[in-house]
Amino acid sequence: MKKIIPWLWMDNEAQEAANFYVSIFPNSKINKITKYPADTPSNKPIGSVMAVTFELDGNPFAALNGGTFFKLNEAVSFEIPCKDQEEIDYYTEKLSAAPESEQCGWVKDKFGVSWQIVPENMDELMSSDDPEVAKKKMEAMLKMKKIIIEDLKNIN
Repeated sequence: MKKIIPWLWMDNEAQEAANFYVSIFPNSKINKITKYPADTPSNKPIGSVMAVTFELDGNPFAALNGGTFFKLNEAVSFEIPCKDQEEIDYYTEKLSAAPESEQCGWVKDKFGVSWQIVPENMDELMSSDDPEVAKKKMEAMLKMKKIIIEDLKNIN
């Protein structure tokens, strides 16, 4: 049992979002769909989807159809450490629904969830004993929408 389970507050899209994410990440599945048993403050119909628990690459998540009280925003994001450029390209293509909001590997999906799609060795790629090289790497990364590993490796 994991100690922390992120919950995504949605209006009515919990099941659609869970199905979407499960289709993208390996080792993923829907665990449980809970329906509203009675009238609630959210005014959701009895029998409609209240919550969905699911796993993304073995990590627990949940989504709640809670109504329009809260909106997802960039204040919280989920990092996807990628082993190579192919993985970065895959997740960027699958998850980015707002190219205008892409920056430094961050994307926003069609449900408003923010993701950081970065190389798993990002710290190594960005570091240098030479402060000028480190500065150049940071400046280059800040201009990228999608992280390009080779471009960062080639800065010296």
